[in-house]
Amino acid sequence: MFADNAGLGAPCYGAQRNDFSRMTATADPYAPFRHRDYRRFILMVLIASLCQQSLGVAVGWDIYERTGSAMALGWVGLAQFVPVLVFFLPAGQLADRYDRRRIVAASLVIWVAASALLVASAWRGASVLSVYVALVAIGLSTVLNRAGRDALLSQMVPAEMLVRAVTWNSTVFQTASVAGPALAGVLIAAGGSAITVYWFNLAGMLVAMGLALSIRRHPLVAGKRPSTWGDVFGGLAHVWRTKVVLGLITIDLFAVLLGGATALLPIYAKDILHVGATGLGWLASAPAIGAVCVAFLHARARPYAHAGRAFLWAVATFGLATLAFGLSQWYWLSFIALVVVGAADNVGAVIRQTAVQLYTPDELRGRVAAVNRVFISSSNELGAVESGPLAALTNPVFTVVAGGAVVLLIAASGFRMFPDLRRLKTVGG
Repeated sequence: MFADNAGLGAPCYGAQRNDFSRMTATADPYAPFRHRDYRRFILMVLIASLCQQSLGVAVGWDIYERTGSAMALGWVGLAQFVPVLVFFLPAGQLADRYDRRRIVAASLVIWVAASALLVASAWRGASVLSVYVALVAIGLSTVLNRAGRDALLSQMVPAEMLVRAVTWNSTVFQTASVAGPALAGVLIAAGGSAITVYWFNLAGMLVAMGLALSIRRHPLVAGKRPSTWGDVFGGLAHVWRTKVVLGLITIDLFAVLLGGATALLPIYAKDILHVGATGLGWLASAPAIGAVCVAFLHARARPYAHAGRAFLWAVATFGLATLAFGLSQWYWLSFIALVVVGAADNVGAVIRQTAVQLYTPDELRGRVAAVNRVFISSSNELGAVESGPLAALTNPVFTVVAGGAVVLLIAASGFRMFPDLRRLKTVGG
């Protein structure tokens, strides 16, 4: 769900307070774009995110067209999650030891190879197994990319611009999340299959790789590089000690793991709402439309005065909207419910991502980003693993409605599970 970190010890690494008021954004919302490397970085994020979001729709449609199986859709999540689980600790270590822009570029090389495999599979009509192999490679690419990319972000702008940079990063990602699925639906309808989206991914990731390499090298702070591979657990230890961050990413994990409905969108589009590939593209875009609207408000809004409370209200709204989507058999009501899901998603994303950045020292950013990535993948990909088999055993409507109800219970018990969230004050904006 919310597209990352704390005990309240030493927040912001220089701001000795238990809130973020000394690290709030500069008054100029466009200040990060005055930095050359940030402009190239954000363009890379836009292109890579367009590819990622379009591919998610294409793979789901491709596999459901070939198999007609909800269970097969569940295996999509598992194929992407396994490499994240296996490699997230080494990925974080690499991002804290070596040039982060090269780590990002290397991850995109892997994605290019996976896209080439998907093109070949669709062209030759190969077994669906080849799609799962490509997804495993994409999972590896994702964990390397996010560890390097999240750690690189904080090096390109001054500390006082970090909140704005995180907010714009989220805005660009959500904008791509609107355009990517819609574009996928149009390309699939125009080409008659997912191969047109696979070609788009192949070209787009080559451009993103060039942008990553064009960013200037930003070395780590002297004397703070981890010295041994025994330090790979530093990110886990930091998250465990920092209870606010632990609470944010744990609640997010279980909310999306149990309440996410995106893995079942091909079934809803084809068999319940009867809107085809184009309708699927817009359904997949709907959460991002809501997220973009909220993201642009965030760019100019004041920080949340009670960020912990705002986060739990966002989780509750996510659950209610998921319930509405699950019960709806009217396309436009389903679309609006998913827009609300995305709006709630973005509120939580800004709070969580900003907390992760501000509670993490630079020498740990890669490892903490990798830990955050495995939590996100656990919620998104394992959520698909949970939704697919449960829908196959019961039905898709029961799966989504039950998930929304569980998310409401999680939101209601958030302060009891993580009391330190009450102390999370000013953040975002």
